[in-house]
Amino acid sequence: MTILLYSTIFLLGALLGGQLNRGIYRLAWNPRPIGPWSPPHSAAPPRRAWDRIPVIGWLGLRRESTLHGAGYWVRPALLELAVAAGFAWLYWWQVEQAALYPIHAPKPDLTILVAQYLVHVGLISLMIVATFIDLDEKTIPDAITLPGTLLMLAMAAAFPKAALPDVLTVPVGGQYTGPILASSPNAWAPWLNDPAGLAVGIGCLVGWALAIWPKTATLRRGLIKAVRYLAVSMFRYPYWKTIVLIAAICSLLIAAVWMLGGESWESLLSALVGMAFAGGLIWAVRIIGSVALGKEAMGFGDVTLMAMIGAWVGWQASLMVFFMAPFVAVVFCIVQWILTRRRDIAFGPYLCGATLVLLLFWDSIWKQARPIFEMGWMIPQVLFFCLILMGGLLSLWRITEQLLFRDSSPPRRQQTDV
Repeated sequence: MTILLYSTIFLLGALLGGQLNRGIYRLAWNPRPIGPWSPPHSAAPPRRAWDRIPVIGWLGLRRESTLHGAGYWVRPALLELAVAAGFAWLYWWQVEQAALYPIHAPKPDLTILVAQYLVHVGLISLMIVATFIDLDEKTIPDAITLPGTLLMLAMAAAFPKAALPDVLTVPVGGQYTGPILASSPNAWAPWLNDPAGLAVGIGCLVGWALAIWPKTATLRRGLIKAVRYLAVSMFRYPYWKTIVLIAAICSLLIAAVWMLGGESWESLLSALVGMAFAGGLIWAVRIIGSVALGKEAMGFGDVTLMAMIGAWVGWQASLMVFFMAPFVAVVFCIVQWILTRRRDIAFGPYLCGATLVLLLFWDSIWKQARPIFEMGWMIPQVLFFCLILMGGLLSLWRITEQLLFRDSSPPRRQQTDV
């Protein structure tokens, strides 16, 4: 039975890997006719039925190497194999071993473990597509992050017990495990179940909708005209109607979950707070970094990507991901600079890498970080100080860079999409 189970997971993972490859090449800014699920290149020989067999099919697709480059098929074939093996291992790790929970803590029901596994498979799949597109093009498509964010919010409301766990101690009954909430590690505040809590949830959603609303700002002609230009730019394209419609529908659904109350509401509100905090944090870094460096410091795709991640892992884990990502990135950045002398990086893959580390080793990471989050309102104050310090350090780096690379420094950007 065990062999059949893991064989099935491996096969389904390979099939899923094929669709992830399809997303990588079809959802990119410049779609490429690579893979058996995409329309073939006009000069490509006819596709065959067995080309769609995961992993093995890429051996036959080597015949298109003259069109896409020698060895182009190696990465997608390895990706499908890695997804198949990785998701099988993840099942063993999160379901069989219950590795998200402390060794001596009570383990949840199998249904909760399987729900956690399935949601993490979905989140990791979205991050895989975003990662490889970002590595290829330095862009992260909204077609991944925006539906992904809504999906994570829906999963939070539908499976409230599947969130990352927290181990709590009660005076009577000892320890019990429950989902981490926006208030964790402190108790859930009763006012969050009142209309004020509903206002917070809808406010988070409206903030996300405003963030993804296409707009442009410039300060070249003063602040007043900048505000006018910003307002006009928001209604330049009909896309704004879709955003308003999504925000209205989602607000009604949030209100419906609030009326039901209970664990679903607590989980959904925690997801909304995580989404707003994670996206807002990266957005603040983007704005401060762009002002300090005089050029775009981070793409807006990183903002929407982090909002999607925060919608599931919560604001506490999002903050840990933010501080872990540079450590994941620093080695790759040094190697890239030595080999290519390039100083630009795609930060999205390192956010995804840090998130994956967090999901795999949540118990030990949360155990070390939990006392920090007991500080309460001290955390936003410290974070604000860190952002100001970051702005100063980046300004110092810009001055140093101009002195060292005077001839190659790009001109200061006067206009930026926000």
